[in-house]
Amino acid sequence: MPLFFFLIFVSKYSIMASVYRVYSALKDLVNKDQRGFVTPSVFNSLASAAQMNVYNNLFESAALNKRLRMSQFDAGAEKSRVKMDSEDLSVFSKSATVSLTTGVGVKPADLGRIISMTNNANSAQVGLVYDDAKIDYINRSSLSAPTATAPVALISNDIQVFPTSVAAVKLRYYKVPQGLVPSTGAKSASQPKFGYTVTAGKEIYSAANSIDFELPEIYFSELVIEIAKMIGVNLRDQDVFAYAASQDKTAQ
Repeated sequence: MPLFFFLIFVSKYSIMASVYRVYSALKDLVNKDQRGFVTPSVFNSLASAAQMNVYNNLFESAALNKRLRMSQFDAGAEKSRVKMDSEDLSVFSKSATVSLTTGVGVKPADLGRIISMTNNANSAQVGLVYDDAKIDYINRSSLSAPTATAPVALISNDIQVFPTSVAAVKLRYYKVPQGLVPSTGAKSASQPKFGYTVTAGKEIYSAANSIDFELPEIYFSELVIEIAKMIGVNLRDQDVFAYAASQDKTAQ
């Protein structure tokens, strides 16, 4: 298979960014212009941070594109940028039931950003507050004091729901990006890692010891560029795709 297709195109077996492809492209691009050498240990130390940066950029893009839609600049149907953002973020959408003790519960370990919260007993929407002073004002109010059918939650180091008689809430949220097992595509709590064995002094990729990125394959170039920036190399989208195209031409 030509390297261009191996690097860029999504195979029927993988729709997420392969740690092997990202590392191989980064290493070859950096070495091609004699800009240095990227070892697996350096790559692994940066991979999770790079993925987190791209993930955070998704939320910034989604906010911008929603403003464009309100200004009627967003394309419709399948070309809608708002729709594309929603599809990409849906990879990280998750739900969980959080049990409460006197109104207090522990956040899920993989919580990134909360989407919504409901009372598990009656599906009443829970109002979300992130300010201690505001929740104190709400609790003291004779007009807006929380009830079981109109509860309010303070989100801080933990989740504190009022009234404290609420026993559990259902939380919908975006999880933080983690990884996938290369051989099965199963989700993993581990972060992306280029696994390898050493043969004749060279690091040889090992799928059994690796963890792929959880980001979709379409963010391949962003991951390469983000890690390159972290090691002080200024790559652009055209660098990544021009490199892949040249490899394809050489392979033909």
